[in-house]
Amino acid sequence: MKRWQLIIIIVVLALVSAVGGYQFQQFIKKDKEAKEVVAVKNPIAPEEVIGTKVINFSLLDVDGVQRNLSDWQGKVLAINFWATWCTPCREEIPAFVELQEQYSSYGLQFIGVALQEADEIRDFLNEFNVNYPALVGANDVMKAAKQLGNDIGALPYTVIVDRNGIISFTRRGPLSKTEAEIVIQELL
Repeated sequence: MKRWQLIIIIVVLALVSAVGGYQFQQFIKKDKEAKEVVAVKNPIAPEEVIGTKVINFSLLDVDGVQRNLSDWQGKVLAINFWATWCTPCREEIPAFVELQEQYSSYGLQFIGVALQEADEIRDFLNEFNVNYPALVGANDVMKAAKQLGNDIGALPYTVIVDRNGIISFTRRGPLSKTEAEIVIQELL
């Protein structure tokens, strides 16, 4: 083989190797970015609050009545922090309405906690036939969410508490009906 042919082969192999290495790095980078996007869209809440006693808090309901979380003591509580402008919140609420209907006689109580004022959510509650209590109050809602493990203010945020007042499950981001039902059935 002539020297110039050998040089061409080496150059071609070097170029192929460089292009392959670059493509491999881009593949790894895209995979990593995709995983980071999934983590941001649906991060699981810190597990530090799971297994701890739920902290009682007090908020107004849509009728202006002061309600304490302890009003529902002895029930399995599904506390859902939401807002009308939050698309994932709007998507999961119909499933929560169905679960409340299906399991209320077994001791389940959903509680919607809106990051808004009563007049901002009334139409939404009627439109979606929400069949569980809705509590309101912007700053107080964020304080309650933080006490329950939502230290970054994500919406939606759901906390499920057993009959003894122990936090059993938390989720930042949307919660599917199937996953919620599995957790709820274990606690009823």
